[in-house]
Amino acid sequence: MISIAIWYSQNVRVADRVVARFENSLRHGHLQVSYLKEKYFLNSNTFPHIPTSQVNGSSLILIPMRAFSASVVAFFVAASNAQKIVITNDDGWATAQIRAEYNALKAAGYDVILSAPAENASGTGSLSIGTPPPLLMPCEFNTCRAGSPGVGSDATDPQINYVNGFPVDAVKHGIQTLSPQFFGSPPDFVISGSNIGNNLGIAVLGSGTVGATSEAVKEGIPAVAFSGASGSQVSFTTLSNATAPSTIAANIYTDLILQFTAALLANPAPILPSGTSLNVNFAAVDSCLSAASYKFVLTRVFSNILSTDVTTCGTNHLPTESSAIKNGCIATVSVLNASTKLDANAATQQVVLNKLSSILSCL
Repeated sequence: MISIAIWYSQNVRVADRVVARFENSLRHGHLQVSYLKEKYFLNSNTFPHIPTSQVNGSSLILIPMRAFSASVVAFFVAASNAQKIVITNDDGWATAQIRAEYNALKAAGYDVILSAPAENASGTGSLSIGTPPPLLMPCEFNTCRAGSPGVGSDATDPQINYVNGFPVDAVKHGIQTLSPQFFGSPPDFVISGSNIGNNLGIAVLGSGTVGATSEAVKEGIPAVAFSGASGSQVSFTTLSNATAPSTIAANIYTDLILQFTAALLANPAPILPSGTSLNVNFAAVDSCLSAASYKFVLTRVFSNILSTDVTTCGTNHLPTESSAIKNGCIATVSVLNASTKLDANAATQQVVLNKLSSILSCL
């Protein structure tokens, strides 16, 4: 861990050179910034090629405040305020869909950790393996070797991680182990999916994608499960083929996830009511040429004519996600009790409706 203390110094010329050398490196670091009197304290795991002095086992860099331009300070503050997201899935850590999301979320300014199963673990619900054992077989698409440890990371990006277990194990690892390591705190939000294939109706009960969100909420972290009708179980290396159907689907669904996430996180905390998760499903991209083609619609998972839902679109009976998604370029949004995976009550639906009013439409 490198601690960087910045304060007034007499050696401005030296400090100016140091600022110039690490300003670019900071863009690849993981920062926590706080202001105390005349000092900034920052933490990062990746500040390469920076002259430092060892103090109590930590590297220390001294930089004068007057050498700091307003733009650099603004960058520090923005980095410290970046919302922290763990993404997971049940299709595996190396699929095109989750890597497209990871790259896009980072590009959008979020601080992101990917923690997903080493191989396809679809349909495993809320199962947990406990302590992930060493791999007997290679990770999916041969992205790690047989005999590798039960958890590991990408050789070029330590925030991309596999877990030899179920989605529940993967999201636990992201929240309990990786978030303290890279964020210095729990994540603000968990994204599960987008799953390759929809999770509608009774399918939510056995969905590993939904199971991961239930686990996240149990850990106190708001979470949303995303699933899309299109796409394929293919390696992230195929994303270089921009015209491949799987890449087109991954990019459209990623854009929708960015739009949804921005709308949800733009509201004051709490992000979601306690004990609540969301199940979001995207219709196929066949006739939906971009994310702009879609509209988000509030739905319920299970049909129940005796239940009274939140009043919206002129009714207090929400359409089921299974029926709504058949109406073209639709993204259904169902509000779940994360523990039971059943529909939440009208009061909870109302809170979600209020938070997402900027993007929700009627059928």
